[in-house]
Amino acid sequence: MKAKFLLIAIVTLALSACAGKPSQPDPSSQTAQAMYQQAKDVLDNGLYNRAVELLQAVESRYPFGPLARQVQLDLIYAYYKANNLPQALASIDRFIRLNPNQPDLDYVYYMRGLANLKADENGFQDFFGIDRADRDLSSTRQAFDDFKILVSNYPASKYSEEAKKRMVQIKDTLARHELLVADYYMRRGAFLAAANRGKYVLEYYRDSPYVEQALEVMVESYDKLGLEKLKTDTYQVLKHNFPANNRF
Repeated sequence: MKAKFLLIAIVTLALSACAGKPSQPDPSSQTAQAMYQQAKDVLDNGLYNRAVELLQAVESRYPFGPLARQVQLDLIYAYYKANNLPQALASIDRFIRLNPNQPDLDYVYYMRGLANLKADENGFQDFFGIDRADRDLSSTRQAFDDFKILVSNYPASKYSEEAKKRMVQIKDTLARHELLVADYYMRRGAFLAAANRGKYVLEYYRDSPYVEQALEVMVESYDKLGLEKLKTDTYQVLKHNFPANNRF
């Protein structure tokens, strides 16, 4: 009888101990958080290639966990900083497609603009200030469109003002490039093509600092083509807007 009572007491104490024990966090969730924190620390320390590896591991192991979207956003940034621009852009497009109403889309469009802008950079040419008429700026044009989406759709975004500044810089880059192409045509006697490049600057980049030069290209091109009326009209526009101009 005594032994039976002792057994009951032990069972009761064990049950009480279990009831009083605080609930433990889900092991898989804890592991995901630990893995992510390690990746985040590496990312914050600027080890971008290693951060990519760790973030990919988290994404692969926990593709639908509570940290999934944040991991995807961090991967976009890590790819960009590691200069893996094709993968950054692919991840961005995938995120936009799968999360069309996600509140972080302003950041994603901002990163797409930065990635596209960086895709057209040439370290050697930029370092020496070299620009070429045959340089492909299609990604730069896409970057302008990305920033435009951000500014138009998310005007209150903390990235909006920076995007506006980038758009101004891109416009200047594109206007300068048009004039490089115009100069290329001028040197080869393709005066109508050169005039059209100048006209394009007036139509699409009228607030850039290259408008005066564009008008000069047009005046000279029309003169070479013998188009006196167009030459005179354009010259009058040039003198009206830039009275100090004395090229002609």
